[in-house]
Parts: sequence; C-alpha cells; structure tokens
Amino acid sequence: MDPGSLRPRYKGMEGIRYYDIRHVQGESTHIDIDNGVIESAGTSFFDHAVIRALTRNGWGILTVDNFQGKGKHEIEALIAETAVISSICREEVSLAEPERGIRKVPPLIEDPRTVDLEEKTGILLDLEQSARIPGIGNTKVSYTERFDKVRFEDSTGFEGGYEICRSGFGIMAVAARNGSLQMGYERRHTIHGLNIRHQQDLAREAAERAVLLLDARPARGGTMHAVLDPELAGVFAHEAVGHASEADLIQEGNSVLAGKVGQQIGSTMVTIADDPSLPEFGFEPFDAEGSAVGRTEIISGGICANYLHSRETLTSIGNGHAGHARAMAGEPPLVRMSNTFIEAGESSLEEILAECREGILLKGSRGGQVDPGRGIFQFNAEYGYLIEHGEYTRMVRDVSLSGEILQTLFSIRLCGRDRLMHQGYCGKGGQSVPVSDGAPHILLDNAVVGGIGDS
Repeated sequence: MDPGSLRPRYKGMEGIRYYDIRHVQGESTHIDIDNGVIESAGTSFFDHAVIRALTRNGWGILTVDNFQGKGKHEIEALIAETAVISSICREEVSLAEPERGIRKVPPLIEDPRTVDLEEKTGILLDLEQSARIPGIGNTKVSYTERFDKVRFEDSTGFEGGYEICRSGFGIMAVAARNGSLQMGYERRHTIHGLNIRHQQDLAREAAERAVLLLDARPARGGTMHAVLDPELAGVFAHEAVGHASEADLIQEGNSVLAGKVGQQIGSTMVTIADDPSLPEFGFEPFDAEGSAVGRTEIISGGICANYLHSRETLTSIGNGHAGHARAMAGEPPLVRMSNTFIEAGESSLEEILAECREGILLKGSRGGQVDPGRGIFQFNAEYGYLIEHGEYTRMVRDVSLSGEILQTLFSIRLCGRDRLMHQGYCGKGGQSVPVSDGAPHILLDNAVVGGIGDS
C-alpha cells in the first residue's frame, strides 16, 4: 500500500500508515423448541465496531461496543488509542491496493421483521409436529434470524455500507427402537427472507429417514468406487480444499497446497471456486477490508490456480486477489471462504451410477476432521446406498469417507450437471461466519470407505 494514498478524515493521524473502521449493528432472534416445548424465544440487539490502525510497528486493533452516535473527536481519540496499541508489535506489514466495488444485496421475498415472534413460534411448532410420525421419539427445531447494518470506512477515503438479513432453521428427528437410535436432520438458511413457511414435507422427510435408518445395515468398509452426493462433495470442497487454499494457512506452512500454483493437483474434470458475490448464504457485498468481491478459481481444470486472500496475505505470497477477508461483528478480519463449490460437469446421475457399476453412494454429512497441513481428511456421511449393477439399492448407515486431499482430487472421474448448494456456518480463529458449499454428484475411483470390516 502506498502511504501517500492516506487521506484521513480525522486529526492526530501522524505515524499512522492506514486505518479502517468496521461498524456492525443489528438484531438477532433465536427460537428453540424441544419436543413441543418452547425452550427459548427472544430478540437481542448488538452494536460493535472494530478499529484497526497500521503503524511502522504493525497492527493495533481495538474493539468498541456501543459505537453508534460517537462524534468525530471521540473517533479521533479511539483511532489514536488503536495506534498506541500497535507499539507493542514488531511486525512488517504491507497491504495490497484494494479493488473497490459494492454488490447489491438481493431483495427480501418476505421480510422476517414483519412477522412477529408469536407467529414464527407457531409456524415452528407446526413444523416440529410434522416430524412426529410413528417411530420418532424426539424432535427439535431451531430458528435463527439476524439483521446486520454494516458501515465501513478507511483512511483512503473509501466508505461503504449495506444491510443484510440472514435467517434459517434446522429440524431434527430421532427414531428409537430396542435401544437403537437414529437421527434425521434437515436445515435451510437463506439471505432471501423468511423461509419457514410450507416446510412440513422437509420435516417429514427428516423423520422418515431416521425411521428407515433403524433397519439399515452398517456399511462394510474398504476401498471401492464411491459416488458423493452434492452435500458431501460440497463438504469436501469446503473442508479439504477451501481451507487449504486460505492464504494465511499457506503463509504459516499449514497447507498441502503451498507452492502448488501452476501444478496439476487433480483430475482435469475438477474446477473448484469460491465466490462471495453469489446470492447464496455466504454472500458479501464487499469484504471486511472494503475490497471488492468476486469469483476466485482455486483449482481450474485440475490445476492449482489461486489462493484466497486478504490485502496483507496478497502482498506476501500472491497468486490471487484480495476480497476474502471476513469477520464477525466486533472481531478483526481473517481470510475466509464464502460460497465454495465444485463446478458442474456434463454427466447425469444415471450415467455416473452406470459408470460406477459396483460401489457405494454416500449422502449427507455428519461432520468429520481435516488436516490441511498433512493433506488428510475423514468425513462421516449421514447414510448411503449400495450401488449394484449401476443402480443404487440397499440403504446403509455408519459410513465414512477418508483419504488424502490430492489423491482424492486425482480420483474424481466424473462430475454431474446437478450442482446444489447447502448452507451452514464455518468456524475459524474463534469466529463463525455464514457460508455455503456445494457440488454436483461426483464419482471417485478407489475411495477409502469406512464401516464395519474395514480392509
């Protein structure tokens, strides 16, 4: 960053190379219902700002609550205080010049603020009741809704702001028989407004799956061809590839993708991208440093193409562009994913199953572990189906997928044309931000599938 670009609005900025202020205020609503009992329902309000000041020593960072209404002189004093904090640092920091631009927030189909808490609770009670089919012993539904009003300004003179609503729900149904418990779970989150109406079929689907899993046999493990559904393949894209492409992990030497730009690291079938500008749950009009956002191809046709960057990591290791710094309200920015996905291919699901012929179809996700530094992962599928003679047949449970990230990228033989995105939250550095990930169905050769009798 050229220090000559500093155009401070405030006085007393001597010795400060750069500063920025990110102010987030809004309201958050949570509703939790457990077996028909309303455990909690309420709305809270927040008002947080993070001030960063860069001096010759490095960063000073200050979090301020109840920032709204502070006058010019108070802000000047806070910036000066932030600069003083940097005196304890001894770090060389350079910032890439940011691209500027603000994406338009998609309009709300139904503004949740127009629906009172009592009506929302009634809709959720009906949703939970739809999951209480024969065989189900426990049900739980949760709803979250958050409105953020974000304002950003920095010492280059850039100012930007937006308002965004994120809301969503999860429904869980637990089936029980003779001491055996199985769970079905569905969730939906959105930036497009209230999404809890007319979701009874989804609740019943979760419950019916839980009941079916009581009769499913545990999967037999081993090395076999595997078809991943869009949810599990999306988890692979996010956890195994997305985190490994975050430039701060590259910088720390904690990524299997370090030094791989320009190299073939997977099948030519594979393109994986992250795009904060997509109108999905991880959408951002601009990032937490005021940088413009857009599509970054991490892997392009099997070749490692780019990393995800903040302004600081871009100057350090290059290969990409800024626009991937994100932060919770009241927290400093970190390099983060947003909407991460495997690009669609040209195959139908029927063609993928026929090409697999014998193997397993893995569906859904129940978490797992990934070590981006060592390049290994293990993910638990929610359930699966055996593939026999090119068709999926018997349902199985207690099944997982594990392997090496790069080896798995090379083992992708086909990508479907049916890409779907799934929503959730991603944790890193003590912060949790909304994301989505997705993929089409994909076919893996010689995948390591976990179950009973692993070989």
